[in-house]
Amino acid sequence: MAITYIVLGIIGVLVLWAVFSFNHFVRMINRAKEAWADIDVQLKRRYDLIPNLVETVKGYAKHEKEAFENVTLARARAMGADGSVEARGEAENMLSQALKSVFAIAEAYPDLKANQNFLELQRELSDTENKIQAARRFYNGNVRDLNTSLQSFPSNIIARMFRFEQREFFTLGADEAAAKEPVQVKF
Repeated sequence: MAITYIVLGIIGVLVLWAVFSFNHFVRMINRAKEAWADIDVQLKRRYDLIPNLVETVKGYAKHEKEAFENVTLARARAMGADGSVEARGEAENMLSQALKSVFAIAEAYPDLKANQNFLELQRELSDTENKIQAARRFYNGNVRDLNTSLQSFPSNIIARMFRFEQREFFTLGADEAAAKEPVQVKF
């Protein structure tokens, strides 16, 4: 009789552990989804600011047509990048590079640099970029924790049973090193 209680106790503990592990993974996946949604909100805010910035700069730098076209094209690519996290990161990197070139162009126009509308747009875009970086760090932290749990024993047993999958980190893509370099502007 005592053996039956011991066996039932062990089975009970294993069931509780499996339920706890499953719920832990569900919480972690939902945190990663929430963190990705935060990134998405900030990226959409960025996309909304860009046309206003381009129009403001266009008024001062009419002969810089190629730079504005690059920003518009990069924005469209970034907005349409619905694939993997890596593809989204690369599209965002291209957009960041295009925006840097617009700010570099603005340096050549003192009247533009003093324009209140431009300064406000630049401040808002800078604030949004900072929020994107914070959201990116939060997302990557959640993904790191999830992936670590998925790979750690014994929770990896439950992860395999319920087919929980690892998530990708959100990076700037293959050109991350290039993104840190200063923009070259040639007139």
